[in-house]
Amino acid sequence: MTIDTADRLELHELPGRYGDAIDDRNWDRLRQVFTDDAIFDLTGVGLRQLDGIEDIVHFMDVAAQHPKTHMMTNIYVDDGGESVTMNFRIVALLGKGLVGTASYYDTVVKTPDGWRVKHRDCMLHRRDKRDAPCDNPG
Repeated sequence: MTIDTADRLELHELPGRYGDAIDDRNWDRLRQVFTDDAIFDLTGVGLRQLDGIEDIVHFMDVAAQHPKTHMMTNIYVDDGGESVTMNFRIVALLGKGLVGTASYYDTVVKTPDGWRVKHRDCMLHRRDKRDAPCDNPG
C-alpha cells in the first residue's frame, strides 16, 4: 500500500481527533477514530483490553479516569502492507501541576469512511523491539 500525502494528513489527524473526543467528553466522536471491531489494549497502563467500539465508548464514558488535556506528539506512520502502523505519544495534563506521558502503537486501516484504528496498544513506556508483534515493526 502506498501512503500518499492526503492519506498521511488524514492519518496524522487521528490522534488529535481522539484526544479532542476524550477532552470534550464526546464519546460518539470515537466512532470516527476506531473501527467497529477495534481492540484497544490498555494492559500496558495497568487496565484491561477493550474489545470493539461499544466497549471502548462505554469504558471511556463510565470507567476511565481521563487527563484534563491530551497533547499528541511524535506522530509518524509506516506502510505495513494491508494496514498502516502509526506511533505517537501523549503528554497529558493530569491536574494539580502533574503531567503524564504514554506511548500509543496503532494498526490503522482504510475504510469506506476513512482511516480508522483497528488495534491500539497504550503503554507508559516506549515499546522495545521485543514487545512489538511480528507484523507491526513500530
